[in-house]
Amino acid sequence: MSELASLPLFHRIAGQSVLVLGDGEAAEPKRRLVERAGGIVVDDPQRAVDEGVRIAFIAYEDRKACEAAAINLRCAGMLVNVVDRPDLCDFTTPSILDRNPVLIAIGTGGASAGLAKHVRLRLERILPQSLGRLAKELFGARPKLRERFPDGADRRRALDDALREGGALDALNAGSADQVEAWLDGGDKPPAARTEELWLASEDPEDLTLKQARLLGEADIVCADPEVAPDILARARADAVRFICDNAQCRGNGVCAKAHASDQASGLTVILRLPDGS
Repeated sequence: MSELASLPLFHRIAGQSVLVLGDGEAAEPKRRLVERAGGIVVDDPQRAVDEGVRIAFIAYEDRKACEAAAINLRCAGMLVNVVDRPDLCDFTTPSILDRNPVLIAIGTGGASAGLAKHVRLRLERILPQSLGRLAKELFGARPKLRERFPDGADRRRALDDALREGGALDALNAGSADQVEAWLDGGDKPPAARTEELWLASEDPEDLTLKQARLLGEADIVCADPEVAPDILARARADAVRFICDNAQCRGNGVCAKAHASDQASGLTVILRLPDGS
């Protein structure tokens, strides 16, 4: 698998204290961010230590003061972010696209906040404001969804089929939030088990077609030639079952024996192949 520069996490801080040190234009955005997430801003390091605060933002103008504070607070058990000093950070803050409760965080590991911002601005134009309401409707429908699809794998496949591009609840369709109840009341059944054999143009994930990228993202099982690049396999769902298969019987015939024997064999299996000589 390809490596991640950081581990992306969403941290719930509502009602919790967060230490923010510094004044001026560097510190103020951090205070707003903490308050927006429901946190309580404190600015006294000793109080923060005494209260067991876990997160600290440091925005002093003096570089030496930032370094000293980062060391002291880290030794006190806090996770530390130092504004504009990624080398001193335990975590960085992403550019946030808010479709509450849907949050999309774009980070560059501190390499370029400007780049993260412009990626977010592009996505702002694509994602409908109703996306958050769709999430809330799906959350409220969970009991009925479990009743309709008792098996967890069937439930996931039904949702994948509905939320995909052109599906009954297409995530980028502004009207999908109004269709959740009708979809659940319909006669839809989980998609039938199927296998898709994808012949890749190269080891570069940028060469994936739109269809290949979509199928890879929906697959329950991914079977790949040993030569398939980790960056391509990283485009699959994190919980997808993965097989590396170089068995001659599994090459070029659209069938993977390992996948067929898997407990997830009733879902979508994607077989990744590279042309000879790639």
